[in-house]
Amino acid sequence: MGQEINKRSFSAVDFELFDKHLKKETAVLRQWFENDCFEADKYVAGLELEACLTDQNFRPANINQEFIERFDSAYLSAELAKFNIELNVDPHGLSNNALSLFNNEMEQLWNRCNKTAALMQAKTLAVGILPTLKNSDLAVKNMSNMLRYQALNEQVLKTRKGRPLCLNIVGNENLRSEHYDVMLESAATSLQLHLQVPQDKAVAYYNASVFVSAFTVAASANSPYLFEKNLWQESRIPLFEQAVETGGYASAAEGPLHRVSFGSDYCRRSLMECFDENLNHFPVLLPMRFSSNTQEMQYLRLQNGTIWRWNRPILGFNNEGVPHLRIEHRVMPAGPTVKDQTANMALYYGLVNYFAEQEPVNGELAEFATAKDNFYEAARYGIAASVKWSDGNKYSIKRLFDQRLINCARAGLQKLGIDKKDSDYYLDIIEQRVGSGCTGSNWQQQFVARYGKDMTLLTEQYYIRQNSGKCVHEWDWELLNAE
Repeated sequence: MGQEINKRSFSAVDFELFDKHLKKETAVLRQWFENDCFEADKYVAGLELEACLTDQNFRPANINQEFIERFDSAYLSAELAKFNIELNVDPHGLSNNALSLFNNEMEQLWNRCNKTAALMQAKTLAVGILPTLKNSDLAVKNMSNMLRYQALNEQVLKTRKGRPLCLNIVGNENLRSEHYDVMLESAATSLQLHLQVPQDKAVAYYNASVFVSAFTVAASANSPYLFEKNLWQESRIPLFEQAVETGGYASAAEGPLHRVSFGSDYCRRSLMECFDENLNHFPVLLPMRFSSNTQEMQYLRLQNGTIWRWNRPILGFNNEGVPHLRIEHRVMPAGPTVKDQTANMALYYGLVNYFAEQEPVNGELAEFATAKDNFYEAARYGIAASVKWSDGNKYSIKRLFDQRLINCARAGLQKLGIDKKDSDYYLDIIEQRVGSGCTGSNWQQQFVARYGKDMTLLTEQYYIRQNSGKCVHEWDWELLNAE
């Protein structure tokens, strides 16, 4: 969503021109697929990390513009709300010591964020949903000063013909809320992983990403509370889906294809199927005018950036202008620690490589409808969920991790050429986290069970532990004093 635009209001001519260029670029992209024009034989990883800015009392601090100016780095950008930022690190080839490289670079960036925040009497937190967040914080006055977000807000509401966005989450507790803007989305902060793959492997990796989503969302869960309500283990999932609830043509906001979704199916022959779906089923939201050079794919890429599948195909270019294909895995929340996030990376990259490289390809994948059901079951119940495997039987996620998934991830990382020391270290974190049952969500819920719904105290104790150097499965629930 981060690409800035230069206007917020659009005419009918803007939409007509954008649609014309989008159709032309989609046709060119189809030719690229047919002629195998994409960068080959490279597996490259990357990430985006969204984070929260708070004041000294752990309430949202609307300071991202000043924070980014003081930080002064291309690795930082604004998110939808003034109390959110996005961190990026350089991409790395997915082999050798890539996991350690990512961890070290994230640590350095995160430490610098903490120091910058301290200079501003503020704090930075990596958590799926900030526990102290209130409904009143999600107001247009707290939207970042970027035309993209203002325009997106206007266009989403237009597609809904002025009807409010209705949040209705049924979980351990129930939550209902109405908003006349898209600011609900800013309550969710994520760790978004990217994986560049060769064209001939793209379908297998996309489908494997869809299949493993249930397991990555369960193991990484860190978003149990919204507006003090205990909802799902990963409440970001229903929150984001309902925060931008607008669908396809003819105002089909309640139709089968939503802009935020698990997707409509596996890919069969090519990732081109997703881009065709973008063109044929989703009206343009941000009809910007770009150059008419179809080789840059500016229209197609902007359109793709306004459709948020939990596993999203990405078209990119290298420094020489050669196109490549990436898969963006969007299901995991931010936090709890940098090391936990690197472990989450190891889990995803290991599992997706293992299942994508099976012979026959996708031989162990469950049917798409089953993978989708598994995903929502895992988002709601976390590692306590039971899901269907490709054999049609149901198993607990904890049992699958213990008997199969950790070994699959190890084998996947080994095949990628990841250093065994790194592979063992980070996957051991996952194994211990799942074995102990202490995900970020579980820790937050256990803390509230002991001390009540004091969200400020919860966030303070989370923050202390986030900066302790210990992974979440090592956290206790004793009250600690900040140093």
